[in-house]
Amino acid sequence: MTRTLRTFVAVEISSETRARARQLIARLSGTGAKVSWVKPERLHLTLKFLGDVDLRDVAPLCEAVKSATAELPPFEIEVRGAGAFPTGARPRTLWLGVGRGGEELVALHDAVDQALDGLGYRREQRRFRPHLTIGRVRGGHDLDALGQLVTLHADFAGGVSSIDEVVVMSSDLTPDGPDYEPLAVAPLDGR
Repeated sequence: MTRTLRTFVAVEISSETRARARQLIARLSGTGAKVSWVKPERLHLTLKFLGDVDLRDVAPLCEAVKSATAELPPFEIEVRGAGAFPTGARPRTLWLGVGRGGEELVALHDAVDQALDGLGYRREQRRFRPHLTIGRVRGGHDLDALGQLVTLHADFAGGVSSIDEVVVMSSDLTPDGPDYEPLAVAPLDGR
């Protein structure tokens, strides 16, 4: 029997950004919409979701990510703005955007994407849009109110995070939300 791990590649955010996200989630949760909120301690910025990965493939995957990041320099991102996919009028996924540092995140994503393409993981066909998912709308009433409230926070200031490593994570889905475990850390060593 083949054993797999639900796996993704991500960067962590600062405690300042987590605290500010917690405050925003508290404001947004006052509507009648049913939202599955991401716990602030579990917030991260996903670079690439890989799905179920065979245990035998985890070590080569981690090495490929380390190779992709080795020459890239550390940088900072500013979490800025709140929004919803597909739109504020029809919110399904609630997110925080990235201002300064967004292009560096796109370059980091592209490097990881290219390295994993060599292992058979399909490359993204559309341009990467850096964001932090803070909630997934499950229904309820007052979706209009939720969308309007999100729109009111379009200028949300989420703070700055230093990005100096990438983490390959496993995700175990539980009734209380996903539990994450780091499988490997890939430093950004370029200067």
